[in-house]
Amino acid sequence: MDGRIVVGTFRDGGGENGMSELVRLTDVTKVYQGGLTGALNGISVSIEKGEFTAIMGPSGSGKSTMLNLVAGLDRPTSGTIAVGGTDLGKLGEAGLARFRRDHIGFVFQFFYLLPNLTALENILIPAQLMGNVATARAAELLDQLGITDVADRYPARLSGGQQQRVAVARALINNPMLLLADEPTGALDTHTGEQVMELLAGLHRQGQTILLVTHDAKLATRHAARVISVMDGKIVDDARLESPERAPSDVIRVRTEEVSR
Repeated sequence: MDGRIVVGTFRDGGGENGMSELVRLTDVTKVYQGGLTGALNGISVSIEKGEFTAIMGPSGSGKSTMLNLVAGLDRPTSGTIAVGGTDLGKLGEAGLARFRRDHIGFVFQFFYLLPNLTALENILIPAQLMGNVATARAAELLDQLGITDVADRYPARLSGGQQQRVAVARALINNPMLLLADEPTGALDTHTGEQVMELLAGLHRQGQTILLVTHDAKLATRHAARVISVMDGKIVDDARLESPERAPSDVIRVRTEEVSR
């Protein structure tokens, strides 16, 4: 494959399965200053509303660059990115900040909780930035994620798994149309990482669109419905795992071949 595949059509309404396109990257290239080769090289791909999509690839493959571009945290060297019908390239920095605040939820590897705020206070930050009082929503998320009992604790008194659940609740407080997760299990032990992935899968079953970056092929194929493999800034595989012709073992094999190159 040459990395310039399009995996959907941009449309406003749902098709027979009720899905519609939420994210589209069109011929996107990203070259960092001084770089001789692109971090991304002419990628075109679409993500449907309601999908749980994992992006996999070795270090330096471009997977985190893709996530940052979709989030509007970075801008492409060329090409266009649309999220929810909004062309991010037409927004200034203030517009991008508002767009992220109103429509995007973030979950990171290292939690990034403010140490001087309680779990509940950390969760409420994005809502407060919008001028909203979201105490009831926060209580709902604490209960849904099984962390009601830690609402008044500070991050230093929370386990890694509890901190990541707080981070997930913070990401969901404004009901984002898209949840972006960058290696959310990377700082967790295997058991806790599996619990966080189960949590994300549960959110997906409730209709949340999730775009996940991970290096763990087994976790990705166990929980995501679609796995996009990236290598040298290009898409080398795109598998919808609910499709009978693509078994998870095939995706793991492709991922192993990438790493061995």
